[in-house]
Amino acid sequence: MIDEERRQERRIEKERVRRRMRVEIDPENYEYIPEKAPVDFYDTSVHQRVAVYVRVSTDDVQQTTSYELQQKYYKDFVEQHPNWELVDIYADEGISGTSLAHRDAFNRMIKDCKDGKIDLILTKSVSRFARNIVICIGMVRELADMRPPVGVLFESEAIFSLNEDSQMALSFLATMAEEESHTRSRSMETSLRMRLDNGIPLTPKLLGYTHDESGNLIVNPNEAITVKLAFYMYLLLYSTQEIADRFNQQKRKTFLGNDTWTANSIVNILRQERYCGDVLTRKTFTPNFRDHLSKKNRGERPQSRYLNHHEAIISRDDFIAVQSMLDNSHFQRASDNKSLMPSLYVIERGLLRGFVRMHPRWMGFRPQDYIEAGQSFQPSTELSQSIEQPTNGFQVVRTDLLAGTSNFRISFAEGHLTIGRNIVQKLKPDYCAEFLIDPAGKRLALRSAAKDNRRAVRCPRPQKRYSCYINSKPLYNAIISIFGWEPDNRYRLNGNLYEADGTVVFLFDAECAEVFLKSYKIPFAEANENEVSILKSTKKYTQVVMSDLLGSFGEPFFTVDQCNLRRDEWRLNENGRIFETRKPLNITDENIMQKYVEEELYRTEEHFGEEI
Repeated sequence: MIDEERRQERRIEKERVRRRMRVEIDPENYEYIPEKAPVDFYDTSVHQRVAVYVRVSTDDVQQTTSYELQQKYYKDFVEQHPNWELVDIYADEGISGTSLAHRDAFNRMIKDCKDGKIDLILTKSVSRFARNIVICIGMVRELADMRPPVGVLFESEAIFSLNEDSQMALSFLATMAEEESHTRSRSMETSLRMRLDNGIPLTPKLLGYTHDESGNLIVNPNEAITVKLAFYMYLLLYSTQEIADRFNQQKRKTFLGNDTWTANSIVNILRQERYCGDVLTRKTFTPNFRDHLSKKNRGERPQSRYLNHHEAIISRDDFIAVQSMLDNSHFQRASDNKSLMPSLYVIERGLLRGFVRMHPRWMGFRPQDYIEAGQSFQPSTELSQSIEQPTNGFQVVRTDLLAGTSNFRISFAEGHLTIGRNIVQKLKPDYCAEFLIDPAGKRLALRSAAKDNRRAVRCPRPQKRYSCYINSKPLYNAIISIFGWEPDNRYRLNGNLYEADGTVVFLFDAECAEVFLKSYKIPFAEANENEVSILKSTKKYTQVVMSDLLGSFGEPFFTVDQCNLRRDEWRLNENGRIFETRKPLNITDENIMQKYVEEELYRTEEHFGEEI
């Protein structure tokens, strides 16, 4: 019964729909308006303003022939259509089609289309229009959406972009054009790699050198004077801006022949390894064939270094010294320091024996240099024998298990150090401190220092109860690496205070560091066989302790305890002995450099012009 009622309702509904569809049109009250005829480039009766786009990708002579022939051919092609009006021939020569960068003619043509000056674009093929599928399809659709629309005729493929059935073929051909460019890019990269790695490095022209008939670099005596002067002045502690200013005053010529120098142009000279006779290949590379943007090679591509490849203008040791100084341009040498680069000092006596004095601004010291300096320390056998080994089993409680009990804290997180307010207050009156590290014992020391100490870190006075922040990349990176810490974590050290002879020292044990993990990492750490136990959690960091450490309080009480020294044996002001981190450089004598610089800088402009 119910089914019969539903069938009846459906029949009634269908009949209602049929009646609506049987509409009779009253001819007297109805008018039909036909659509506009679609643009058809084959219809010569329609007036169209035509633009011709021509492009070749290189400056090769054969490409120039193709470039000229394309312009002539399409100019004649337009003239064969009586109702076509040639707006302009937009031509890009020696420009890649994978991006819009430097395609001035193409960009000018698109602008004219947007200004309503063009109805039709005529080009040889899809690959001439663009070799990037996103640019090709996107631009064609953008032109089609204009009012009135602008069509693109790809003559070789017989495709007109305003035809509805052209999209699939155009997408396929645009993809092929892009892949062809990708294949060529890989082929060129392979060819370049074979050349660079098999004894045929690229040696383009540069200031100070010319090429002989075989393409080898030979010294240009006139230009080499400027190169050598730049290196000597920098070794004599002139800044790059000061060197540029002096060169501008003398109107010295750059590689391009102008007389305008900047600090960056001086740096480019000082960074050029070819001036010491070497060639380093593939210093930059192009990871994306579409945008052609070069990036500095930081290990992403193999490199080759050819030593003594050609005659040098400056010595290799001079070049190495300049590179170290450039890498540490913020370092200011003390007036009484006769070394171009600072040295590491290892302390061998007193409370800080085994510690290495750190330099907060010198990036030339690697973590390995601090480790090697610490390994050079030989503990005193007499002191070791004088320490009586305990038998009572006492332990020193780890400070990370007693978090919050220490008044002297220092923490490390997100590339900077934070020094607690109580520590800074103890650094009066200069508020300066020097960092020392014991790589073997995994300990850190903070020692008060005078303002003129070149290794000192200035600690801004904290406001009220806030700590002060120290931004020192060389210092932070060295400590993190030596202690084996994870850069993403936060670490806090609790220290002990020692005062003697007007000097304040804080000692920190990295083995007892409080560890704070990013809060989002905690579920993964707990799942890893209960690796950590949570002490305290905040929104950003969660304080944890390794589970295997919860079974003990700390280290035996008398394990190499520096505090067994009497107060008069602490020697907190000990400077230490110099540790040579690398082979000493045989840098050009300072008197020779000074004489050379004076001769070149103090000549009259007229005399300078005659000699150069």
